[in-house]
Amino acid sequence: MLKIYTDTDTDITPEIANKYNVKLISMPYVTPEKVIYPYVDFDKYDHKAFYDSLRDGLLPSTSALSPEEYKKYFEEDFKNGDDILYIHFSSAMTATFTFMDEALKELKEKYPERKFYRVDTKAITIGSYSIVRAIFDKLNENLPVEELVEWANNQVDHYATYFYADDLKFFKRSGRVSGISATMGTLLGIKPIICIDEKGVMRSLTKAKGRKGALNKLVDYVMTLGDDVANYRIVIGHTDLLEVAEKLAEMLKEKLGNDLLIDFVVVNPTAGSHCGPNAVGVSFHSIHR
Repeated sequence: MLKIYTDTDTDITPEIANKYNVKLISMPYVTPEKVIYPYVDFDKYDHKAFYDSLRDGLLPSTSALSPEEYKKYFEEDFKNGDDILYIHFSSAMTATFTFMDEALKELKEKYPERKFYRVDTKAITIGSYSIVRAIFDKLNENLPVEELVEWANNQVDHYATYFYADDLKFFKRSGRVSGISATMGTLLGIKPIICIDEKGVMRSLTKAKGRKGALNKLVDYVMTLGDDVANYRIVIGHTDLLEVAEKLAEMLKEKLGNDLLIDFVVVNPTAGSHCGPNAVGVSFHSIHR
């Protein structure tokens, strides 16, 4: 039997995971008081309280899982005779998957007959969410796992993610975005437009003046790079800024029609620790990233 995993950095919630009988690996974030594991240390994600704490000055960091933690997730399934498919956020953004590989090396020696499949979404948050949901939709076809993984890996580079950051101090601390100056015009209302590239790395592309300018840039990217966008799920993510996310949806509907399938997603707290509050972005089916 095949057991499917994803992680909380893909913005998949326990409700969605349970619907598809998928296991959820919790990716932690760190405050001065403790390490917090989403949906382990709390049942419901109070995103308003989390992003308000960031507005009030909290600067969380993130932490990789240890090999022992990965073994706790995977060994029970291997022991029960099950294989595993793990659809995860970008391996280019973290060292955590090095620790996962260490755990898997030990587990494979112990359970040599078991198979481990993986799909690297080469994204995080809404970019990963788009791909994971597309794979979940594909499960209805009951493909052999090898065909499913091949299909998914071919699709990964056809989901683009573009967003703007509101306060660059969070990215300054994390150092997760290439080509960005953390002193860039916060007081001037300059919004850097950031993408996740084909390597699975976030990089700054251009700048926009104010939120209106940033939203116009996001719409332009959808219109320029979109591939049959209206027939795929569009994911609009935000870090506690729903009214602006809804404005972006209105702008897209004006261009592409009112029948768009749009998911609104609140960015998980681990990824949100890097981008901070008041960010908005879009993920969509694309010609390329």
